[in-house]
Amino acid sequence: MAKLNSLVSRIFGWGAGLSMGLVFVIIFVNSLRRYTVGQSVQWGEELPVYLAVYGVMFGVALAYMQDRHIRFTIVIDFLNERRKTIMFAVGDVLMMVTGVMLVLSALAFVERRGDTMSSGMFGLSRWLGDVTGIKALDALGTLGPYQYALVIGGAMITLAAVLKFIERVTALRGQ
Repeated sequence: MAKLNSLVSRIFGWGAGLSMGLVFVIIFVNSLRRYTVGQSVQWGEELPVYLAVYGVMFGVALAYMQDRHIRFTIVIDFLNERRKTIMFAVGDVLMMVTGVMLVLSALAFVERRGDTMSSGMFGLSRWLGDVTGIKALDALGTLGPYQYALVIGGAMITLAAVLKFIERVTALRGQ
């Protein structure tokens, strides 16, 4: 179980790091273009926002996996270790429910507004589709791929909560 948790944590960490690294590179290049050439890349304003949302979702799941998220422990700190673990396991179950609800609500959101055009990304997606011949890349010009960050984030936080719950129940059995 520890190997699985470590692998999942690494994947979440890489996802968060890659997202934030891409945000930095795009903003840096866009800034250089703005101050040297006098114009920025059209998609350079919008894409970093979408990537940051993905980065946050990966980061939240990573924080949960590492038990480094924000929590209020004023009452819990007075409990013994066994009761603390039980309380945290109850929190894991609540987080599983919350993650599933996030996935369902995000899917409904994508269904309703996923095909809305993204003004900053439309030109890039059309160019990519023309250059590669892959017309499916035109979908990158809509909000759907970026709204899926909430679906993926909900799934990741649900997975993190399930793994932490299993870890805590295993620890309880060992006590």
